[in-house]
Amino acid sequence: MHASDRQSAVLGAKRLVVKVGSSSVSGDNAGQIEPLVDALVAAYRRGVEVVLVSSGAIASAIPLLDLGGRPQDLATQQAAAAVGQNVLMWRYQTSLDRYGILAGQVLLTAGDLENPTHRSNAQRAMERLLDLRILPIVNENDTVATQEIRFGDNDRLASRVAELIGAELLVLLSDIDALYTRPPQEPGATPIHHVTFDDDLAGVELGSIGSAGVGTGGAGTKIAAAKYAAGIGTPVLLTSTAHVAAALAGEQTGTWFAARPAVG
Repeated sequence: MHASDRQSAVLGAKRLVVKVGSSSVSGDNAGQIEPLVDALVAAYRRGVEVVLVSSGAIASAIPLLDLGGRPQDLATQQAAAAVGQNVLMWRYQTSLDRYGILAGQVLLTAGDLENPTHRSNAQRAMERLLDLRILPIVNENDTVATQEIRFGDNDRLASRVAELIGAELLVLLSDIDALYTRPPQEPGATPIHHVTFDDDLAGVELGSIGSAGVGTGGAGTKIAAAKYAAGIGTPVLLTSTAHVAAALAGEQTGTWFAARPAVG
């Protein structure tokens, strides 16, 4: 894909979903929330409808609850999520206050988007939030979503949210600036800048994307989410949270997953 084509696709998107992982917005990286918000607001101010899918509830609660690390038992994970979601939303809203923009909390499970009634309700609420120029912040409803807590599903959830609202672009953020041919810390790892919709990435050796030990996703979940979105016609950009401003400005960064061409 030519650089100008990618830039046109990014800057031409009128509705986009950005997903950020736990390790990018909690612990030592909590300071990344402000530049992340700055980048989202830059898109918002040029008329783009922006939805943020943010992990980080459990991770944000860990230091407050003196747990010594990510809890292993489900009940403590659920309790931590209840505390941390409040903290996470407070941090986002405090940052958005600098611009006079309101956030709206939307808690979903992947299962909600497979239930026709729940899906319709979620879609209606999201559309109204966007109409009101409120920035929806979506997270897993971790106090009830036991499977998501165990397996880490916000990448998949983000791709389903993109489908739900008809997003024209999905941006998946992590600690790593692109998809690599093998784990990026290994010798010989090279970045992959473009993935066609029918590329099965058979030669890629997957490792973890995320180094802080507080998230539950990895390269596999991000690739699966990206391939799902691309398959339904939504292009995907995978890059690091540190590069989000450049990504949303249409600069060349990360890995671009081209969407399946429209038929007819």
